[in-house]
Amino acid sequence: MIYLDNAATTKMSDKAVEEQLFWACSNFYNPSATYSQAVKVSFELSNARTRLKKLLGVKNGDIIFTSGATEANNLAIRGSERNGDWEYVFSSGEHASVYNLAKQLELEGKVVKYVPLVESGEIDITELEKALSTKTRVVSIIFVNNVTGAINNIKEISKIVRNKSPKAILHIDGVQAFCKIPFKLSELDVDLFSISAHKFHGPKGVGALYVKNKSSLKSIVYGGGQEFGIRSGTENVPGIMSMTVAAENIDIKSNYEKVKLLREKFEDAIRDDKIKLVSTQNGSPYILSLLFEGINGETLVRILENDIIVGRGSACSSKKAGNHVLQAMGYSAEQIKGAIRVSFDSSLTEEQVVYSAEKIKNDYLSLLEKLK
Repeated sequence: MIYLDNAATTKMSDKAVEEQLFWACSNFYNPSATYSQAVKVSFELSNARTRLKKLLGVKNGDIIFTSGATEANNLAIRGSERNGDWEYVFSSGEHASVYNLAKQLELEGKVVKYVPLVESGEIDITELEKALSTKTRVVSIIFVNNVTGAINNIKEISKIVRNKSPKAILHIDGVQAFCKIPFKLSELDVDLFSISAHKFHGPKGVGALYVKNKSSLKSIVYGGGQEFGIRSGTENVPGIMSMTVAAENIDIKSNYEKVKLLREKFEDAIRDDKIKLVSTQNGSPYILSLLFEGINGETLVRILENDIIVGRGSACSSKKAGNHVLQAMGYSAEQIKGAIRVSFDSSLTEEQVVYSAEKIKNDYLSLLEKLK
């Protein structure tokens, strides 16, 4: 079986599994306890924060550990809410954990603005400037789109936000960027940045939120006061340590170049007049969205699944009809019905991706012929 749904989740690395077992079985103490074994665990948690900041390319600020990116995104936005006449700005291409929270804020009476996407999937910078004002409280923008791989220019976005909305908190969903595309957080000037371990060969159920200034964030989970009093609950030490090791053992630049080549091989092999490549060459090489004319994409997924695993889009929204990201890019409901997402990993071989592309194309054309 060839796995091509790595944007949904990745297989844990051997080193991550080994690290998780050690902290779950041999050094399992609660870091909030006061005996020496627990104090040592607490120290290692602090050390993990420093290690992750180094990987993010930033020295200042703090890391708050969460159960994953969904919680990190919710903490970033809910934790930045304040009473008063504030406005909230999101792109139309956000992950469900941000997009659906934005919809909830609307229901609660907040002023919420959605910035449209350009044809290639990035945020429309001109429209972003129009949406911002001195009343803007939170701006939340995805770094790498989880459906199309489109990369937003966070450095440019940050400059615009700081100029137009100096009191705004800028949150970035960095889930499909961290450990995949080269960047330094210190060069982006953001306030909050979310990551998720299972997107880079760590375990599920653990993630983190980088926070530039803890005083800007309020708690949305109350309890024992862990994580600087912002996110209560006993820390998932095995998951946190495994996540850190997984990230440290990724060669971002080498993997990027390999995946870029694999993506090119796949595209060359799958090209057909009836198959539209939605993702552009300017995006992340890890994610490729395609539209298959005249079929339901879910049918193709089922035909392939015993040999090749592909996805429909965001795994968090795959059981719901439609796709708000593709819709925001101007595609019709009929086109979106035939959408498939292929997402790569550096462990794949050229032979595997070429075989997969050819089989996907042949199975599609065969299905299309049967439907005539």
